[in-house]
Amino acid sequence: MSVTTASTYPISGQLTEPTIHPVHLPRSRVKQSLIIYITSVTGILLLAVLVFHAYMAWTLARPTIEHLQSNPALKLGLAYEDVTIPSANAKTSVEGWFIPTHSKKSIVFSHGYGANREEVWVPIYKLASEMNARGYNVLMFDYGYAHAGGNQLMTGGKQESQELLGAIQFLKDRGMEQVYVWGFSMGAGTALQAALLEPAIDGMILDSTFILNSDTLYHNVKQIVNLPKYPTVPLVQMFSSILNGVGFKDIPSERILTKSFDIPIMMIHGDQDERAPYELAEEIAANQTNPLSRVWIVPGATHELIYQTRAEAYLEQSSGFLNDLAKDNLNLALQ
Repeated sequence: MSVTTASTYPISGQLTEPTIHPVHLPRSRVKQSLIIYITSVTGILLLAVLVFHAYMAWTLARPTIEHLQSNPALKLGLAYEDVTIPSANAKTSVEGWFIPTHSKKSIVFSHGYGANREEVWVPIYKLASEMNARGYNVLMFDYGYAHAGGNQLMTGGKQESQELLGAIQFLKDRGMEQVYVWGFSMGAGTALQAALLEPAIDGMILDSTFILNSDTLYHNVKQIVNLPKYPTVPLVQMFSSILNGVGFKDIPSERILTKSFDIPIMMIHGDQDERAPYELAEEIAANQTNPLSRVWIVPGATHELIYQTRAEAYLEQSSGFLNDLAKDNLNLALQ
């Protein structure tokens, strides 16, 4: 048997792995890339901040308003009239309900932000019924921005005060001899703006007064998200002017807070109001010199829920104020 032997041939050199040399980027290119990255991230964050504040300003002027749920006949069994009223400056008009009675005195309700004339959490229906039974003609209306299907913006009281003045003139044209404004939240602040322009209002009851300025804006913002006052407030103010056409400078908040109005004013406010600090009501009340003006700070009460939770005391206080005004008007008439 033959055996085949494999021959091994010598290798004339050994195989070696290739050497990989690291690539060194120039320091200038690394620095440039880092700058581009930081700039891009900063730009994105800055854009996000601007968009967020623009959104706040946008939504502030465009609150979501529910449609009307009822009317005085269905809710209260009261006869009423549908009315359309032009604003005092004739730029807009408002729609409302006039609930008549046999007297020459009337109350016009000025609803708050994010609500319509029904303002169910007050509730205005019940209050309207109570005051109508006490001999007051009642006017309930929607501010232009609260009109269902409309495109009017909320202006912090600038145009709303003109609409309220139009409502007051409507009542005077109907032969009303006494016209009282009863405002809630921003509707109370709007009433104060109107009183700066129209001294012929006979008296005002202002519940949970809210005046839009930098302090009240920030007070409400920080309850939703904990942001610093600067640059939050300046940015919202800037975007309000750009997107909504109305800036905070158009709202005479300082004049309202320091004005001594000739007309009698009753301030009603809860000391647990989370949206409008009660100190604001105290500040306004402290500047009033009319002997019939007064302030009622309600312990434990929150924003716009004073009547709902303390109806008996609320009616006693407000009716007492209106009765005092009626006596004063009678005394003036007899002089």
